[in-house]
Parts: sequence; structure tokens; C-alpha cells
Amino acid sequence: MAAPVVVADSITRVTPEAASGAVVVNASHGGVYAAYLAAKLHVAAAIFNDAGVGADRAGISGLDYLQEFAIPAATVGHNTSRIGDGADMMASGVITYANQAAIALGVRAGQSCRDAATALQQAKPTGKAPPEALEAAFLIVTEPPQVWALDSASLVLPDHKHCIVITGSHGGLLGGRPETALKYDVRGALYNDAGIGKDDAGTSRLPALDARGIAAATVSAASARIGDARSTYEDGIISRVNGRAAALGLHPGMSARDFVAALRKALVR
Repeated sequence: MAAPVVVADSITRVTPEAASGAVVVNASHGGVYAAYLAAKLHVAAAIFNDAGVGADRAGISGLDYLQEFAIPAATVGHNTSRIGDGADMMASGVITYANQAAIALGVRAGQSCRDAATALQQAKPTGKAPPEALEAAFLIVTEPPQVWALDSASLVLPDHKHCIVITGSHGGLLGGRPETALKYDVRGALYNDAGIGKDDAGTSRLPALDARGIAAATVSAASARIGDARSTYEDGIISRVNGRAAALGLHPGMSARDFVAALRKALVR
């Protein structure tokens, strides 16, 4: 029996019931953390967005991770479909990279996402479990306003209301919906621009957060590993800022460290 195809705007929005044994076409980046979540869901196969590939090829590093579990996986080009938009992946995504398990099933670069998903329906669940949960939340600055590094924006909690959150997530809205910019209000937020990509999707959270009065920015995918919040902080170079951040004197070209320090200073005045 062919594996079912599940389309989602993010791997974090897929339920275990829907994902188990399915080909999950999801518009998350193809980094290790997203791949870990896919493996944890026991997918038969997965397709992600390559997020501009970026620093240390982090945007596609999940393909090798899933190969270790014999799970076929591929990515679509960030310039061919909007990151965070599963429907657009299926409509216009073009495959850029695939692991050996996916290649063995006929997936190749240049293929449409829809055709790749069909080919991956041959995949069977391996039954291999991922390792223990990857640590994904780190307190970077303990003094208020605290600074938290979160590998996924899905880890933001109500407790972060008075904090600055540095995420490893892409800066794209899910399905273009403004309410998905962030689950809870915070004092400031940083994302990876995922190569910016089609329709500037990799930075589309910024204006949505501006409307909520939250200073926000993205770091260049070429400067920091997507899916790795500590790399966002330690290596990131700001690529875009929203109006609220600009009003506080923050600007592209700053290091993420300097951005956070300046934002903290502005918030305690």
C-alpha cells in the first residue's frame, strides 16, 4: 500500500497520528532539529525547504541525519516555494537535494515536489527511533530582560513574555498567517532569514511582529546555522529588521550579539 501524503506548513504542526507511516511534505527548514522531529513522528519519508542551504549547509543537514535512520528525505529550493507554506511547496516546489534513501526511490534534483512526494510513497517506516530528545532551549543572559536561545520558535512559552528570544527557526509565517509569527508576545525576537527566498517569505514574520509592537530581526542564513539558536546568537549577522527594531536604532549589518545587547539596553531605559 502506498504511504499517504501529508502536507503541512511546519513539522511542528503535524500530529503523530497523521505523520506515522506517511510522506510528510512540510515547509520547515531541512536542518537537524526539524529532521529530528520528523524521525520522532515515525514518518515514512519527508520533504523540507532547503532554507537557502546556508552556513555549514545547515538548511539541508537533516537529510544526512535522516539517512542514519534509513528515512528518505529531500528538500525543495527556497526560491521555488515559500518557506512555511506547505501548499506552495506542492504547487511550485522543485527538488534541490535528496539523501541516498530518497534517491533510491527515484527522487532527484529538478523534480517537482509533487512528483517527488509520489515517488516517496514507496517508502516504508523503518521503525528506528531517534536518540533522546535534543536539548533545544538555553538561557543565554540571566539578568532581566533575560535572553533565551530556542532552536525552534515552537518552544516559546508564556513565561518568555518579558524576555528576548533568539530562535533557530526561519523568519517565515506559516501559511502566510500573521498570528503564526509567534505564539506568545515577548520583548524581542530573532530568526534566521532562510535565504529570504520566494516572495521574501523568510522574513515575513517581521512585519507581523511589528504590528504587535515586538522588535524583531533576522540573521543571514549564510552567517548562522538555521535550526541552531546558539549559532544565531554567536555567529549571526542581522539581515533585516522590522520597524520597531529600527526605531530603537537597530539595523542590518550588526552582529546578533550587538543587536541583543543594544535591544536590552533600549528596553531597560
